[in-house]
Amino acid sequence: MRNLTVTMIQTDTAWHDPAANRRAYDERLAELAVPGDVVVLCEMFSTGFTMASTEQAEAMDGPTVNWMREQAARLDAVVCGSVVITDREAFFNRFVWARPDGGVEYYDKRHLFRMANEQMHYAAGRERRVFTFRDWRVCPQVCYDLRFPVFSRNRSDYDLLLYVANWPAPRTSQWLALLKARAIENQCYVAGVNRIGMDGNEVPYAGGSGCWDPMGRSMVEAGEVHQVLQVELDGPALGAYRSSFPAWMDADQFHIDGERTS
Repeated sequence: MRNLTVTMIQTDTAWHDPAANRRAYDERLAELAVPGDVVVLCEMFSTGFTMASTEQAEAMDGPTVNWMREQAARLDAVVCGSVVITDREAFFNRFVWARPDGGVEYYDKRHLFRMANEQMHYAAGRERRVFTFRDWRVCPQVCYDLRFPVFSRNRSDYDLLLYVANWPAPRTSQWLALLKARAIENQCYVAGVNRIGMDGNEVPYAGGSGCWDPMGRSMVEAGEVHQVLQVELDGPALGAYRSSFPAWMDADQFHIDGERTS
Protein backbone atom coordinates (compact mmCIF):
# COMPACT_ATOMS: atom_id res chain seq x y z
CA MET A 1 0.00 0.00 0.00
CA ARG A 2 1.18 3.48 -0.86
CA ASN A 3 0.43 6.37 1.47
CA LEU A 4 -2.90 8.20 1.17
CA THR A 5 -3.37 11.93 1.72
CA VAL A 6 -6.75 12.96 3.14
CA THR A 7 -7.95 16.56 3.10
CA MET A 8 -10.77 17.48 5.49
CA ILE A 9 -12.69 20.73 5.17
CA GLN A 10 -14.33 21.92 8.37
CA THR A 11 -16.55 24.93 7.77
CA ASP A 12 -20.01 26.44 8.23
CA THR A 13 -22.99 25.48 6.05
CA ALA A 14 -25.53 27.91 4.61
CA TRP A 15 -29.02 26.74 5.52
CA HIS A 16 -31.06 25.33 2.61
CA ASP A 17 -28.85 27.02 0.02
CA PRO A 18 -27.00 24.44 -2.10
CA ALA A 19 -25.81 26.99 -4.66
CA ALA A 20 -24.22 29.17 -1.97
CA ASN A 21 -22.56 26.16 -0.37
CA ARG A 22 -21.16 24.97 -3.68
CA ARG A 23 -19.75 28.47 -4.33
CA ALA A 24 -18.18 28.54 -0.86
CA TYR A 25 -16.54 25.17 -1.43
CA ASP A 26 -15.36 26.33 -4.86
CA GLU A 27 -13.33 29.01 -3.08
CA ARG A 28 -11.96 26.67 -0.42
CA LEU A 29 -11.02 23.97 -2.90
CA ALA A 30 -9.35 26.54 -5.15
CA GLU A 31 -7.08 27.46 -2.23
CA LEU A 32 -5.67 23.95 -1.91
CA ALA A 33 -2.04 23.89 -3.02
CA VAL A 34 -2.10 20.08 -2.96
CA PRO A 35 -5.60 18.54 -2.80
CA GLY A 36 -4.33 15.08 -1.84
CA ASP A 37 -6.11 11.85 -2.70
CA VAL A 38 -9.45 12.19 -0.88
CA VAL A 39 -11.23 15.46 -0.09
CA VAL A 40 -13.88 15.11 2.61
CA LEU A 41 -16.83 17.46 3.18
CA CYS A 42 -19.34 17.13 6.01
CA GLU A 43 -22.79 15.55 6.29
CA MET A 44 -25.46 17.28 4.17
CA PHE A 45 -22.81 19.80 3.16
CA SER A 46 -25.09 21.49 0.61
CA THR A 47 -28.11 22.10 2.89
CA GLY A 48 -27.36 21.60 6.55
CA PHE A 49 -28.92 18.75 8.58
CA THR A 50 -32.48 19.22 7.39
CA MET A 51 -35.68 17.23 7.71
CA ALA A 52 -37.13 19.09 4.71
CA SER A 53 -36.27 16.15 2.47
CA THR A 54 -39.10 16.74 0.00
CA GLU A 55 -38.07 20.33 -0.64
CA GLN A 56 -34.28 19.91 -0.54
CA ALA A 57 -33.63 16.56 -2.22
CA GLU A 58 -31.75 16.34 -5.50
CA ALA A 59 -31.37 13.44 -7.92
CA MET A 60 -28.06 11.66 -8.45
CA ASP A 61 -27.74 13.57 -11.73
CA GLY A 62 -28.60 16.85 -10.02
CA PRO A 63 -26.39 19.93 -9.57
CA THR A 64 -24.64 18.92 -6.34
CA VAL A 65 -23.51 15.45 -7.40
CA ASN A 66 -22.48 16.81 -10.81
CA TRP A 67 -20.51 19.53 -9.02
CA MET A 68 -18.74 16.84 -6.95
CA ARG A 69 -17.84 14.95 -10.11
CA GLU A 70 -16.45 18.10 -11.73
CA GLN A 71 -14.36 18.95 -8.67
CA ALA A 72 -13.05 15.39 -8.43
CA ALA A 73 -11.92 15.48 -12.06
CA ARG A 74 -10.30 18.91 -11.63
CA LEU A 75 -8.47 17.95 -8.44
CA ASP A 76 -7.62 14.39 -9.53
CA ALA A 77 -8.97 13.27 -6.16
CA VAL A 78 -12.07 11.71 -4.67
CA VAL A 79 -14.54 14.33 -3.39
CA CYS A 80 -17.01 12.98 -0.83
CA GLY A 81 -19.66 14.06 1.66
CA SER A 82 -23.35 13.41 2.26
CA VAL A 83 -26.20 14.93 0.23
CA VAL A 84 -30.01 14.85 0.48
CA ILE A 85 -30.93 12.55 -2.41
CA THR A 86 -34.19 11.33 -3.92
CA ASP A 87 -33.98 7.88 -5.49
CA ARG A 88 -36.45 5.05 -6.12
CA GLU A 89 -39.33 7.19 -4.81
CA ALA A 90 -37.61 7.62 -1.43
CA PHE A 91 -35.27 10.09 0.26
CA PHE A 92 -31.81 9.25 1.55
CA ASN A 93 -29.07 10.87 3.58
CA ARG A 94 -26.52 9.62 1.07
CA PHE A 95 -22.74 9.58 1.36
CA VAL A 96 -21.57 10.30 -2.19
CA TRP A 97 -18.09 9.20 -3.28
CA ALA A 98 -17.17 10.97 -6.54
CA ARG A 99 -14.04 9.63 -8.21
CA PRO A 100 -11.75 11.61 -10.53
CA ASP A 101 -12.56 9.26 -13.42
CA GLY A 102 -16.19 10.44 -13.28
CA GLY A 103 -17.55 7.40 -11.48
CA VAL A 104 -19.81 7.76 -8.45
CA GLU A 105 -20.45 5.31 -5.62
CA TYR A 106 -22.60 5.83 -2.54
CA TYR A 107 -23.60 4.64 0.89
CA ASP A 108 -27.01 5.40 2.41
CA LYS A 109 -26.96 6.26 6.12
CA ARG A 110 -28.22 3.25 8.05
CA HIS A 111 -28.77 4.68 11.54
CA LEU A 112 -31.22 7.58 11.35
CA PHE A 113 -31.19 10.09 14.21
CA ARG A 114 -34.56 9.61 15.87
CA MET A 115 -34.03 12.52 18.26
CA ALA A 116 -34.52 14.74 15.19
CA ASN A 117 -37.13 12.39 13.65
CA GLU A 118 -34.77 11.63 10.78
CA GLN A 119 -36.41 8.21 10.36
CA MET A 120 -39.68 9.94 9.47
CA HIS A 121 -38.14 11.83 6.56
CA TYR A 122 -35.51 9.46 5.15
CA ALA A 123 -35.22 5.79 4.29
CA ALA A 124 -32.50 3.84 6.07
CA GLY A 125 -29.75 2.21 4.09
CA ARG A 126 -29.04 -1.48 4.50
CA GLU A 127 -25.76 -2.10 2.71
CA ARG A 128 -22.45 -1.57 4.46
CA ARG A 129 -20.15 -0.34 1.72
CA VAL A 130 -16.40 -0.28 1.17
CA PHE A 131 -14.86 1.82 -1.62
CA THR A 132 -11.41 1.15 -3.08
CA PHE A 133 -9.15 3.95 -4.27
CA ARG A 134 -5.40 3.98 -4.89
CA ASP A 135 -4.91 0.67 -3.06
CA TRP A 136 -6.85 1.83 0.00
CA ARG A 137 -10.15 0.36 1.17
CA VAL A 138 -12.42 2.99 2.70
CA CYS A 139 -15.58 2.32 4.73
CA PRO A 140 -17.95 5.34 4.68
CA GLN A 141 -20.26 6.14 7.59
CA VAL A 142 -22.54 9.07 8.45
CA CYS A 143 -22.80 10.84 11.82
CA TYR A 144 -25.13 8.79 14.09
CA ASP A 145 -23.61 5.60 12.64
CA LEU A 146 -20.65 6.36 14.91
CA ARG A 147 -22.62 5.15 17.95
CA PHE A 148 -23.12 1.65 16.52
CA PRO A 149 -19.80 -0.21 16.42
CA VAL A 150 -21.15 -3.57 15.26
CA PHE A 151 -22.20 -2.16 11.89
CA SER A 152 -18.80 -0.57 11.32
CA ARG A 153 -16.75 -3.49 12.68
CA ASN A 154 -13.75 -4.20 10.51
CA ARG A 155 -14.09 -7.57 8.78
CA SER A 156 -10.53 -7.30 7.49
CA ASP A 157 -12.01 -5.46 4.53
CA TYR A 158 -11.02 -1.80 5.07
CA ASP A 159 -8.09 0.41 6.05
CA LEU A 160 -9.80 3.76 6.65
CA LEU A 161 -13.09 4.33 8.44
CA LEU A 162 -14.50 7.67 7.34
CA TYR A 163 -17.25 9.62 9.13
CA VAL A 164 -19.01 12.76 7.89
CA ALA A 165 -21.24 14.50 10.39
CA ASN A 166 -23.39 17.32 11.68
CA TRP A 167 -22.59 16.47 15.31
CA PRO A 168 -23.93 19.11 17.73
CA ALA A 169 -21.62 21.00 20.07
CA PRO A 170 -23.08 19.73 23.39
CA ARG A 171 -21.91 16.19 22.53
CA THR A 172 -18.44 17.01 21.18
CA SER A 173 -16.69 14.97 23.89
CA GLN A 174 -18.64 11.88 22.81
CA TRP A 175 -17.76 12.49 19.16
CA LEU A 176 -14.05 12.60 19.96
CA ALA A 177 -14.13 9.59 22.30
CA LEU A 178 -16.03 7.40 19.85
CA LEU A 179 -13.79 8.25 16.89
CA LYS A 180 -10.74 7.25 18.93
CA ALA A 181 -12.44 4.03 20.05
CA ARG A 182 -13.38 3.07 16.48
CA ALA A 183 -9.71 3.42 15.44
CA ILE A 184 -8.46 1.21 18.27
CA GLU A 185 -11.04 -1.56 17.99
CA ASN A 186 -10.86 -1.78 14.20
CA GLN A 187 -7.07 -1.41 13.88
CA CYS A 188 -7.49 1.19 11.17
CA TYR A 189 -7.20 4.90 10.54
CA VAL A 190 -10.34 6.88 11.39
CA ALA A 191 -11.13 10.32 10.00
CA GLY A 192 -14.16 12.39 10.99
CA VAL A 193 -15.35 15.65 9.42
CA ASN A 194 -17.88 17.78 11.27
CA ARG A 195 -19.23 21.28 10.62
CA ILE A 196 -19.14 24.50 12.64
CA GLY A 197 -21.64 27.34 13.08
CA MET A 198 -25.38 27.39 13.76
CA ASP A 199 -27.97 25.72 11.56
CA GLY A 200 -31.49 26.84 10.67
CA ASN A 201 -32.89 25.07 13.73
CA GLU A 202 -30.49 27.01 15.98
CA VAL A 203 -28.41 23.91 16.69
CA PRO A 204 -24.74 24.83 17.33
CA TYR A 205 -21.78 22.84 15.97
CA ALA A 206 -18.23 22.94 17.33
CA GLY A 207 -16.24 21.08 14.68
CA GLY A 208 -13.75 18.68 16.20
CA SER A 209 -12.78 17.18 12.85
CA GLY A 210 -9.65 15.08 12.87
CA CYS A 211 -7.86 11.83 12.21
CA TRP A 212 -6.65 9.05 14.51
CA ASP A 213 -4.19 6.24 13.86
CA PRO A 214 -4.82 2.53 14.57
CA MET A 215 -3.57 2.89 18.14
CA GLY A 216 -5.97 5.76 18.82
CA ARG A 217 -3.35 8.50 18.67
CA SER A 218 -4.44 11.85 17.31
CA MET A 219 -2.72 12.72 14.04
CA VAL A 220 -4.45 16.03 13.42
CA GLU A 221 -7.44 17.80 15.01
CA ALA A 222 -9.35 20.99 14.29
CA GLY A 223 -10.72 23.40 16.83
CA GLU A 224 -14.06 25.20 16.55
CA VAL A 225 -13.23 27.44 13.60
CA HIS A 226 -13.07 27.10 9.82
CA GLN A 227 -10.07 24.95 9.10
CA VAL A 228 -8.68 22.75 6.35
CA LEU A 229 -6.82 19.73 7.68
CA GLN A 230 -4.52 17.51 5.68
CA VAL A 231 -2.98 14.26 6.84
CA GLU A 232 -0.90 11.56 5.20
CA LEU A 233 -1.88 8.01 6.13
CA ASP A 234 1.02 5.57 6.22
CA GLY A 235 0.05 2.36 4.42
CA PRO A 236 3.17 0.28 5.24
CA ALA A 237 2.96 1.29 8.92
CA LEU A 238 -0.67 0.14 9.05
CA GLY A 239 0.24 -3.25 7.61
CA ALA A 240 3.18 -3.62 9.99
CA TYR A 241 1.06 -2.81 13.03
CA ARG A 242 -1.64 -5.30 12.06
CA SER A 243 1.02 -7.98 11.57
CA SER A 244 2.79 -7.30 14.87
CA PHE A 245 -0.42 -7.07 16.92
CA PRO A 246 -2.96 -9.29 15.09
CA ALA A 247 -5.95 -8.82 17.40
CA TRP A 248 -8.13 -8.90 14.29
CA MET A 249 -7.53 -12.65 14.08
CA ASP A 250 -9.51 -13.18 17.29
CA ALA A 251 -12.52 -11.08 16.27
CA ASP A 252 -15.97 -12.61 16.69
CA GLN A 253 -17.86 -13.74 13.62
CA PHE A 254 -21.35 -12.27 13.30
CA HIS A 255 -24.20 -11.44 10.95
CA ILE A 256 -26.26 -8.24 11.01
CA ASP A 257 -30.00 -8.85 10.62
CA GLY A 258 -31.52 -6.93 7.75
CA GLU A 259 -28.22 -6.21 6.04
CA ARG A 260 -28.12 -6.71 2.31
CA THR A 261 -24.83 -7.57 0.71
CA SER A 262 -23.88 -6.59 -2.82
